[in-house]
Amino acid sequence: MNDRAPAPGGLALVQELVNTLNLETGVDSLAAEDALSALGLAPGEVAAARELRESLRAACLAHAGHGPHAPVADLSQLLAAGPLLVTVDAASGAASLAPADASSLTSRVASAIADAAASGTWPRLKACEAPDCHWAYYDRSPAARSRWCDMGVCGSRAKMRAYRLRRA
Repeated sequence: MNDRAPAPGGLALVQELVNTLNLETGVDSLAAEDALSALGLAPGEVAAARELRESLRAACLAHAGHGPHAPVADLSQLLAAGPLLVTVDAASGAASLAPADASSLTSRVASAIADAAASGTWPRLKACEAPDCHWAYYDRSPAARSRWCDMGVCGSRAKMRAYRLRRA
């Protein structure tokens, strides 16, 4: 929906999952076969992926200082179903969390969030504040205060609405 660079590292998977639903048009790409294969999902896992997606969207909205867009399942409980393993690099001794089951979307998302939380990038994955958008984007602004996925579309609309309210 915008020209922003994707989120770094594993957060790109989280961003991609959240952005499988275009709220403005109602198009849900989780219904398409190519999206299922891109995310590594079997057709029977779509309902769980949608539930995870909406809980992730609520977390991204919280990062931007907004409440959830709808009642959603607790993200912590959903991620608990995706077990992680601690892996230690023999050469460097560095430890990290890895999915216990690399084919599990929930495990891959949990691992990405854990890595991002450890590196401090998790709070920068936000959702656009426009109610008809809520597109996930990675906030690269120096102060981490970006509000919209795209200033040219959602930001312009919001500023024009505010202008018209002031002029009315």
